[in-house]
Amino acid sequence: MADLHFLANPARFRRFSQRVLPGLTLATVLAFAVGLWLALLQSPPDYQQGETVRIMFVHVPSAWLSMAGYALLAALGAALLVWRHPLAALMARAAAPVGACFALVCLATGSLWGRPMWGTYWVWDARLTSMLLLFFLYLGHIALSRAYDDPDRGDRAAAILALIGVINLPIIKFSVDWWNTLHQPASLMRLDGPAIHPTILLPLLWMAGSFLLLFILLVLVRTETEIDRRRLEVADLQASGGA
Repeated sequence: MADLHFLANPARFRRFSQRVLPGLTLATVLAFAVGLWLALLQSPPDYQQGETVRIMFVHVPSAWLSMAGYALLAALGAALLVWRHPLAALMARAAAPVGACFALVCLATGSLWGRPMWGTYWVWDARLTSMLLLFFLYLGHIALSRAYDDPDRGDRAAAILALIGVINLPIIKFSVDWWNTLHQPASLMRLDGPAIHPTILLPLLWMAGSFLLLFILLVLVRTETEIDRRRLEVADLQASGGA
């Protein structure tokens, strides 16, 4: 917790980010190189889905990271509203577009998978509908944070939306258990163990790790950008006030 408090200072966070970004970038590139080799060349076709199963190596990690990204928004929203962490609003502004992109990739790849498997690109299935709602919550967060002339008001409004919208995460996770849906049930996070063959499970987990590294990399880069943007806004206000 002390480390998190230390990084809550934007200047210290920026120094930390600049130290880790080169190594993180290299690790992300190498992880994707190995992951794509495993997913596209080494893993066999599924006995039911055929080559279509390879879409899952992008779809599933994107779904996980879009949900994790929104959980991060909620945590940052709480930090902003309760503890007034100076970095929370800037990181939330940085993370929201990244999470929205992962949600969009999840929806797009799910549609591509659904066409050969279900015979249609889209159905108003509980899992698909709740994931679409997650994408709209991301868009709402982005819009609210930029809807006010006073950035602090926008950040607080977006933080409240993030905390309200977090209720959608368990709906996404358990929708296949609560309702009769076309979407397949959980095949990895099960009490009796994963129902996926190791030749597909290993590339899936590797790609999930690669996407996680990419998510962290993008959030760090965008947070640096938000810190610089806020500094420029403050400098402009000071210059106009002194004119």
